Amino acid sequence: MPDMNEPIDADAGLAAIFDFSFRRFITLSVIKVLFILGILLIALEWVALMIVAFTTAGALAGIGALLIGTIGAFIAVIFLRVWLELIVVIFRIGENTSKLVEQRGPASTPAA
Repeated sequence: MPDMNEPIDADAGLAAIFDFSFRRFITLSVIKVLFILGILLIALEWVALMIVAFTTAGALAGIGALLIGTIGAFIAVIFLRVWLELIVVIFRIGENTSKLVEQRGPASTPAA
């Protein structure tokens, strides 16, 4: 399993953002930031739901929203995590495939 605590490549800064040949990917270096932002947005939505539920629908509806909203927020965080992990897996596959091609050397012609 790849180590997610690898140091971020120094080329993954502004130069990587404006790399129009797409030789360097920034996705793996910003995935943690995207996860944190996603969690913050889910938490903000949860707080907004609680405010609306308790102020407009009463205490009983607020308690129901508290239970259902908390479960929904937890499920949303799980789906966010799985989605981001799928993105990381796709990029890792690309990196590993590139390494395999480099190790193989010049392309050989397939037998006809």
